[in-house]
Amino acid sequence: MTFVDPKYYLFFTATKNGKAEAKAFLNRLKKRTENRDTPVGIRTLRAQLKAIAKWGHEKPQDLSKFTLPVMVINGDNDRMVPTPNSYDMAKRFPNATLHIYEEAAHGAVFQHHDDFVRRSIVFFKG
Repeated sequence: MTFVDPKYYLFFTATKNGKAEAKAFLNRLKKRTENRDTPVGIRTLRAQLKAIAKWGHEKPQDLSKFTLPVMVINGDNDRMVPTPNSYDMAKRFPNATLHIYEEAAHGAVFQHHDDFVRRSIVFFKG
């Protein structure tokens, strides 16, 4: 109970750089005052956790039939979706592009937003 947004701990590493990036990200979120997302309630959170738990016990899906390009992005220290899962997923898609950001966690795309946007534009232009 630190009264700190959970994203601070879940989306970023505990390194000096990770903490600084978490603060910068949370400050950027506060800048938007209109059309903000509706806060997630406990019911939604429980449903999400239930789905994650169920999915975590399933056999890996056959992704070889999905031939469209796929971009897989993650941080090298993701506690929520372990980084090895990203390597595995990218290997199972026949047309995947993988990028792992160093010293980043689940919020890698927020921490490296400029680079992520640049990579996304290149990816979608194909």
